[in-house]
Formats: sequence, C-alpha cells, structure tokens
Amino acid sequence: MTANAHFPKCAKLLKPAEFKRVFNAAKKASDRHLTVFYTANDLNQPRLGLAISKKVSKHAVERNRIKRLARETFRLKRLQLQYADFVVLARPSAVKAGNKELNASFNKLWNKLSKTEPGVADDA
Repeated sequence: MTANAHFPKCAKLLKPAEFKRVFNAAKKASDRHLTVFYTANDLNQPRLGLAISKKVSKHAVERNRIKRLARETFRLKRLQLQYADFVVLARPSAVKAGNKELNASFNKLWNKLSKTEPGVADDA
C-alpha cells in the first residue's frame, strides 16, 4: 500500500449528524446499482459514509461485500475526488451483481465525482 492510498479514520463519516447534513443538502449521482449522495465540505479532503440497509439484503455477508468494495474503490480514488462528504446507498440489484460489475459501477461514479470532471469540482 502506498502512503497516499490509505483510508484514515478522518476520511470516514461516523456521526449521525454528518450523514444527516449530507442527506439534507446533497446532490446525487447514481446508476442501476448505486446512489452516491454528496455535499461539499470545508475539510480539504473527501470523506465516505456507507448506508447499506437491510432492505438491500437481509444477509449481512452480502451487505458487507458491497461496503468492502465501496471502501476499497473510494480508498483508491480518494485523492482524485473533490472535497466533499459522500454517502453510498445500494439498490437490491447490487446484491446480484458480481464484484467486477460493482467495481465498474463504483469507479464510474467516482470518476464522475472527481476533481477533473468539468463542472463538478467546485459545484458540490
């Protein structure tokens, strides 16, 4: 692991108030498996929150797989993302999707929300 590709605690949304702030003032990007809500922050770094509910799957192992993939793809793209708080929600179709398909889905959304995407970086 490189020094810049880690996932520190300060890059995570942990408190209910942080999640609430994102949901109340958020924009969103989505595809058939995932929705990412996001809103700008003043912390000069992107942060990730996960809200994968039991409505997606009653089986914890399936929800945990989605969360694991979300954290890993975010960790790898974190330095290219705009300074915002992101909350990932999954749809039930994400459970049926394979890891390769979910990775592609996450990467597509992270690329859409990157600093280099025109009209997105300072727009959150």
